[in-house]
Amino acid sequence: MASAIKTAYGSEAQAITCTLASLADGSARQSAAVDNTVNEWLDALVMLQIKTGAANGSDKRIYLWAYATVDAATPVYPDAVSGADAAITMNSPTQLRLLGVIEASAASTAFIGGPWSIAQVFGSMPEKWGIVVQNKSGAALDATEGNHKKIYQGVYSTVG
Repeated sequence: MASAIKTAYGSEAQAITCTLASLADGSARQSAAVDNTVNEWLDALVMLQIKTGAANGSDKRIYLWAYATVDAATPVYPDAVSGADAAITMNSPTQLRLLGVIEASAASTAFIGGPWSIAQVFGSMPEKWGIVVQNKSGAALDATEGNHKKIYQGVYSTVG
């Protein structure tokens, strides 16, 4: 009997470290880099849940950007990315890759976006990657960090 190559999935809801509580409108926050050198995933599917603050306005969107490096030993990232959970002032225009957009049309509401493919946005899976969340909702995000989820699930192939 012939074997088939099948898609398999790693543990679900792996945390991406990125603090979003009270992220101001017009501001962006980068995640800590995710190291893919151990698991060697063929892809990572990313999902984001954000909760808007008590008001919203203008654009009413949350933009999710991806960053990566091919120099895992001494990482060099595009824009002003450092690979740490920190505030970031994005270049305009940015060198980051747009991963997805969450329409945040109501105040004090949780919105979920994704899953989005890291490998698809880069053409293959990088050794180290991360996300940048840009708040364009018109107001600061909810102040409770637990109301925001930044997660991924690794994808690999198996023979079965």
